[in-house]
Amino acid sequence: MDKNKLFVGGLPWSLNNDTFAELFSQYGEILEAVIITDRDTGRSKGFGFITFKNQEDAQKALEMDGKEVQDRKIVVNVAKPRENRNSGGFNKGSFRKDRRNY
Repeated sequence: MDKNKLFVGGLPWSLNNDTFAELFSQYGEILEAVIITDRDTGRSKGFGFITFKNQEDAQKALEMDGKEVQDRKIVVNVAKPRENRNSGGFNKGSFRKDRRNY
């Protein structure tokens, strides 16, 4: 697990990647700051990931957990690896074998 990468939730909708990085820059050198956006609308989903150059800086940045940013209380945790998700469409895997073909 990469302990240099943090999950940040509860972000204000007005932040972009640059202002997100600026918010955490006081804790150390940032390699990447990404706010996750909806692929259809391009709007922020209210969370993102920030990767620091070293683990010590990331640990210091954990103190941002619970702080208010533009009237929203943010959540900061060490990022966990993404779990495998089933791919496929609606009700994949639950099709009925007794279904008639018309």
